[in-house]
Formats: sequence, structure tokens, C-alpha cells
Amino acid sequence: MTRPVSAYAPRSERKPLYVKVVTQPALHGCWAVNISDTGIGLVATPRDIAEGPREGEEVELSFSLPDSGEHIRVLGDVRWRHDASGPVTSLGVVFRTFEGSDRVKLARYLTTTHIQVVVAFASELEARGVRAALEGQATPHFASHVDEVHTLLTRGDAAALLVCGHDEEQALALVQSLALRRAELDVSGGGPPSDLASRIVYCAPAAPERLVALFNSGRIFRAPGTHPTPEALRQAVLEAGREHGVRTEQWRMALELERNLLRERALTQALPAAPGGRGADEVGFRSGAMQRVMEMVRLVAPHRVAVLLQGETGTGKEVLARILHRLSGRGDVSLVAQDCGALSETLLESELFGHVKGAFTGAVADHPGLFVLANGGTIFLDEIENTTPNLQAKLLRVLETGDVRPVGGPQVRHVDVRVVAASNKDLGEEVRAGRFRADLFYRLNSFTIDIPPLRDRPEDVPELARYFLELFNRVLKRSASGIAPDAEDALRAHAWPGNVRELRNVMERAVLLSRPGEVVTQRLLPPVLGATVPVRNEHAGDGSLRARLERVERELIREALERHGGVLRRAAVALGMDPVTLGRRARRHGLWKAED
Repeated sequence: MTRPVSAYAPRSERKPLYVKVVTQPALHGCWAVNISDTGIGLVATPRDIAEGPREGEEVELSFSLPDSGEHIRVLGDVRWRHDASGPVTSLGVVFRTFEGSDRVKLARYLTTTHIQVVVAFASELEARGVRAALEGQATPHFASHVDEVHTLLTRGDAAALLVCGHDEEQALALVQSLALRRAELDVSGGGPPSDLASRIVYCAPAAPERLVALFNSGRIFRAPGTHPTPEALRQAVLEAGREHGVRTEQWRMALELERNLLRERALTQALPAAPGGRGADEVGFRSGAMQRVMEMVRLVAPHRVAVLLQGETGTGKEVLARILHRLSGRGDVSLVAQDCGALSETLLESELFGHVKGAFTGAVADHPGLFVLANGGTIFLDEIENTTPNLQAKLLRVLETGDVRPVGGPQVRHVDVRVVAASNKDLGEEVRAGRFRADLFYRLNSFTIDIPPLRDRPEDVPELARYFLELFNRVLKRSASGIAPDAEDALRAHAWPGNVRELRNVMERAVLLSRPGEVVTQRLLPPVLGATVPVRNEHAGDGSLRARLERVERELIREALERHGGVLRRAAVALGMDPVTLGRRARRHGLWKAED
């Protein structure tokens, strides 16, 4: 083996590559999922957990490149390995030395290859139009039969599938068969995950309601119509390629971060609990759900990746953003927060990116903008779902390049800002509904933390209430001396639609109404809380065995779905359940919605 690769080479652009890889030590069912000139991402289905190279060990790889068929042999080091609870193991390998001229072969492939597009069922006229539209931008591969389509898709690097022709039944059957095949691969682990499959651009005829259903279920990526303009066709294919590349890199990063999370959790569990337990910022996080949230915050804080906090209004997203900022190593620079729903598009753009004097009416002086003010630190964008498509495009540019251009100004300034975004809606659903840009979502979605509502973690309520009682005793100069059992029961039983913010307001009111030294009783709580107090017995209420089992079941199902990217069948395999049964229970807990 010759031609060493520097261990300190900067990460270059990764391109999708789905080909079989032979490894030594041997690893069963090994596939590449992406590649760059410095490393490769792999998935495999080992027969047992001890099979194959471990993290930090040397591995020899052998694989062929699409089109040319040129063979590559390279020696590398396993940078990380993640053994999921299901059948699939994932690895990240850094190249060290190539055999002969293999590094030149790989560099040539990475430099010259365009987005690879499989084109199905195109007529001669459509084929000429596709070639003209994609010339210099993407490489089309044409197939007239279903078998040819499948053969081309397994070549290893197709980022998009363009479905053409005039036979609606044939086109829809192909889309359906590909969806079924992806579901089977997800369960068996016999190939790359369905999330990394070629994106489908549908140009064949179909009823509008059918297209909407296919789009909402994620089976097609774009539908520019049966006679799209060359520009529309080119744009759809390039967007599919970009989104495919982003998902590939996001998938790789998520696996690496998940593996770090599991390692961090194992180390934490191996150590004895420290006296005093937690910092002041974490008071009230007693529930298992919030402990897991804090584990994720501590894990991702040192890494320069965008973080998306999702949860209902009042769950404490800004509090978590501030904890993340404090733990990130950027704590000596201010965190800058902006509510994206509080301003119009024009004012928000000016607030975020700045403006120059005279840029618009009222711009009487230069304003640097929050991104510039946050340089070296963190910016927190709350309610980001309220931004417009135009502003989302500008946010995407800042996230990708770090370049900020003020409104009305020619100068571009480069900033180093950690972005933490928050939404009280499911941004994935917003993307599918066409209300949020997919490319910005996947850029923000490098690491998502879902914050559970307060009603799903009632064990946090009493401690949070005591924390707020002590806080408002100091702020309001009161001396409330505790919380009576009847008040605690009422607090536990309430559904808390306003979450932690509502609880804070309730306790502020109670402390304000209390007499010196008085214990907070139900009398001091709002009347609406008194109507929800449960009857105390061993068969009912939040403490009953049935209720506790329901909460445990819900949490296990939620964790399994999160771990397997929301794919029900993969979660069912991990839990050892029938997918139909799991689907029924997930719907009952509000964790799953059946496809139309």
C-alpha cells in the first residue's frame, strides 16, 4: 500500500456512493453510503456484535466505482462505529493509504462525476428534452423497463429518479414498488437505509389528489408536471440531488452523535452520583424524559452543529438554549435571542442581518444585525416556523457560508455563529405541507432535541413548583413556607396547556397571595386547578399501576421510533413486536399517524 493520506486533511465534500464493500477484518453485508477523498461512510449487517473492526482499529477496504468499474483498495482507520439495537451497524472510516494509483482513480471519480439521474420510461422526445435540460449539470441514465430501472438504481450513486412517459399505471406502479422495496430493506438491514434512497421527480400523468398523497407520504420529492420547462426540470433534479446529499451527511452526523450519546450515557451510569446532583439551571428536571434531554444537550454543546429544539409553547426551549450556550465553550460571548414571530419580514431581516443608513424609511443609522453582534457566540432563533420563504433562503446562505450582507449594503461580513433554532410545530410536517423550505430544515435538523410537554412528565411538577416558590419568595420578598398535599395533588392533576410557563405564573400568583410563613394550599391556586384534583386511591390517578405502565409503554415506543427515524417497521423489529400491533399502540399514544 502506498500514498498516505494526511490524518489532518480537512473534510471535503461527500458524495453518495452505494456499492458493496469487502472489508478485512470481514464484516457481513457491508455497503458504502457516501465517500470523499478523505473517508467513507459504511453500513453493515454483522452476524454478531464482535464481528468486524472496532473503533480505532485498522481496516482494509475493497470496492468498485460505478461506470468505470475501477477497483479501489485502501487501508483506513475506523473513526467511529455505532452498533444499533437493530440489525444494522454503521461505521465512519478515515483513509490512510491507497494501493498504487487508486487515490488518483478516486480523485478523478469525485472530480468528474455529476449528479447521477435515472430516467424511467421517457419517450424519444422526452429523452432529448432531459439531455438538453441537464447538460453540464447532471448525467442521465435511461431505462425503458422496470428491470432496467432497478438495475440502474443499484449501480450505487443515483441521487434522483426521473419518472416520465404517458402510462400513468406503469409510473405509479414503479413508485409503489420502490416504496415497498425500501420498507423491506429497512426491516432486513440488507442495504442502505430508505432515507438515503434516490429522490423521485415525477413527470408522468396522475390525478392531483394522488400526487398530493404521494408527496405527503414522502414517496415522491417533486412533481413539476407532465410537460415541465427545461428550467423547471433542471431545478427539480438539482434540488433532489442537493437534498439527497444533505440527508446523507445528516444521517452520518446523526449516527456519530447518537453513538457519542450512548457512550456518554454509559460513562455516566458507571460513575457514582455526585453529591448535590445538578446545577441550578437543571432544577426540576427529575423525569427520565428530561434527563435524556439534558444528556443530549450536554453531548451536542461542544460540537459546532446547528441544533433544533422542538416542543410546545412554554416547555423551556430558551432555557435549554442558554444551557447549551453555556456548555458550548462560547459562554464568554453573549447569546443573542430573537423571536421570529414577533416582527414582520422586513423588520426581522433588518434585525438579523443589519441594514445601512437609508436602506428604507426609518433607517437613520447603520445597524450591524444580530448575527454580527453574536459573532463568536450563539444566536437563538425562536418560532423559526414563522419566517417567510424569502427570509429562509437568506438564513440558509448564512448557515452554509457564514456570510452576512446587510439590507441595502454591498459589503459582506463573515461571522462564526452557533445557531440554535426552536419551533413549537413539527418542522418536518411544515416541510411536507410546503410551508417551510426543505433545504433549510435539513440544515437546521443536524441535531434535533424534542422537549416533552409538562403533562407527559408529572414527576417534574412538584420540584418545579418548589423551585418557583423559592424564586418568588426572593423576588417578591415573601416567606411562603412550602406546598400542602392538596395543592400538590392539584398541581399534578392539571394538564398544563401552557407548560412550565403556566406553572411559573401559577406559583407567582400563589406566593403573591400568601401570608407570612403560610403554606401554599389549594386556596391560593387558580380555581381551574381545583376542578382537576383526582381521588386518591390505589386504582386511579397518575400513580396507579395502569397509568404508570401506560407511561412506560409510551416512552419505550417513542424512544424506538426516534432511534429508527420514525420508521415503524424498524422500531417494531427493535422492540420484538408485530408492526401492526405497534402501529395500533403508537396511534393510541398519539405517536403515529396512519398514511392516507
